[in-house]
Amino acid sequence: MATHPYFEGGFDRLIEQYTPLVKRIAYHLMTRLPSSVSVDDLVQAGMVGLLEASRNYKPQLGASFETYAGIRIRGAMLDELRKNDWAPKSVHRKAREMAEVVREIEAREGRDARDEEVAQAMGLTMEEYYKILQDANTSRMLAFEELGVDEEAISRGMLEQGTGPLDDTARQRFQKRLAEAIARLPERERLVVSLYYDRELNLREIGQLLGVSESRISQLLGQAMIRLRARLRDWQGR
Repeated sequence: MATHPYFEGGFDRLIEQYTPLVKRIAYHLMTRLPSSVSVDDLVQAGMVGLLEASRNYKPQLGASFETYAGIRIRGAMLDELRKNDWAPKSVHRKAREMAEVVREIEAREGRDARDEEVAQAMGLTMEEYYKILQDANTSRMLAFEELGVDEEAISRGMLEQGTGPLDDTARQRFQKRLAEAIARLPERERLVVSLYYDRELNLREIGQLLGVSESRISQLLGQAMIRLRARLRDWQGR
């Protein structure tokens, strides 16, 4: 299988140089996936993404190969997870319901929806509410790519090139909306999102940094995902 002529060292050199990147992305994704997901499967999918990146990379577009490859590697891993979706349908349904409740409360009150308000509106105890948040955090349903953008685009602030002016315009508009939505998150949720997606810390590391439990960080990340899903509702299905 030929690689892009940009890689003078050929296939072996490509694998040697970028396998650590594939593994880093795989282990980062594993921090919010159940133990039933195999990291080896993610790495294997990521290697396919790496090879695709090596064939399709265009230096003239301005992005470094590592940045471009990171997008394709992560995308290949997410495709693998989609094909083997482990999350029960109830998790997806409850996550959608919670996002809708958050949207309604924030539209009515003109401020961030509070935990107690959302739980009460859904007829949940706080324990049940936080359990849904943790499930939502590990569900691929609420990952940023389900909003139309991959995680690498968030951390790098760039999107893959579209096929025409309309695609580029739509992507630019969405990127702006996403950045604005993240900026308007409650401070603690915004910090957790930044540490997780930008600095690529795992839940345990973020918990140690902020002095709270790993499960609490999972809840905060789940809250952020649901809030963003609610606030970007008009982009769903595009």
